[in-house]
Amino acid sequence: MSETSIYLDNNATTRPAPECVAAMTACLQMHYGNPSSKHHLGDAAKMEVTAARAKLAALLGASPAEIVFTSGGTESIQQAILGALALAADKRRVVTSAVEHPATLLLLKHLEAQGLEVIRLPVDQQGRLDLAMLDTALTADTGLLSLMWANNETGVLFPIAEAAALAASRGVLFHCDAVQAVGKLPIDLSKVPLDFLSLSGHKLHGPKGIGALFVRKGRKLPPLLFGHQERGRRGSTENVPAIVGLGVAAELAAEHLANGVDDIARLRDRLESRLLAALPGASVNGAGAPRVDGTSSLNLGNVEAELVLVKLDRAGVCASAGAACSAGGTEPSHVLMAMGLGTEGALATLRFSLSRYTTVAEVDAVCSLLPEIVRSLLAEAA
Repeated sequence: MSETSIYLDNNATTRPAPECVAAMTACLQMHYGNPSSKHHLGDAAKMEVTAARAKLAALLGASPAEIVFTSGGTESIQQAILGALALAADKRRVVTSAVEHPATLLLLKHLEAQGLEVIRLPVDQQGRLDLAMLDTALTADTGLLSLMWANNETGVLFPIAEAAALAASRGVLFHCDAVQAVGKLPIDLSKVPLDFLSLSGHKLHGPKGIGALFVRKGRKLPPLLFGHQERGRRGSTENVPAIVGLGVAAELAAEHLANGVDDIARLRDRLESRLLAALPGASVNGAGAPRVDGTSSLNLGNVEAELVLVKLDRAGVCASAGAACSAGGTEPSHVLMAMGLGTEGALATLRFSLSRYTTVAEVDAVCSLLPEIVRSLLAEAA
């Protein structure tokens, strides 16, 4: 592998912001008390947690009391789903989409085997959700709607505000998987009437092993882990350094969004336009739909993505053939299959995901390198 890495796999995980690393290091050294302890070190740790909670709430347009810290996106998603179904115990129907993250789909598959009715709404060829179809699916026996805000593979955005309004009008609880949206687009939960929202720290330049669940005031969500912490909503001693890191990451994301910077979108467009010009037969999955700024799902046409990734990695470029959570096999992406690509098209797709640390020089280097790799693979196969 090259000594210089170009990291374009930010949907899998992001580089922790230097400010987060510094704050976490200081916390480990100075604020190592248990936040539940009744002494000055415990009080200091509790103050750090309180400050971080306020920073995250500010990013989301929520109140601090509505924020529950968890171990990450998967725990947040699954507590929301299981908890909402407990709140709506008389209703045994869940509506979701066919392109959700495995953390959602695998749990619902497990619950379906136990008798839960699961409606998986299809998407069109651009990855878009049909609101009229959603409206029809929200029947009187629906206990929960669970949808992602931004797709982790294509970046396609679902119309969450409209979906939340539909759910609210039907009295259906609504959970949003916002793991790929938080910190990347403005979110104001004081204006979007959803009940639960899940997020993960390592997707917005915070640390791994920390996430959060927004629980709308008035929703008494049952815990997965029982204990007195997090107001009884999530037991276990708080991971104070990681919580501090998430708070700093939220603060930095809020500053970035407040500046109205669209550099990431311009870099993505630069990447796509140059690669499409250099690669006949290539296309961008979801290009006709609203997308989160930094995600590009590139269908190479007739070249296997896994072979391209090996050569990219040797050249120092980190990218993906799909979601990291489902990597490791040769099965085609369920997201791309739902969009109608077929097995061949799904297996010929690369995912580039950019961040605010991505540079023009890195994008241009990939635009020079990738066409050469594709041409060499085609020559080898000829």
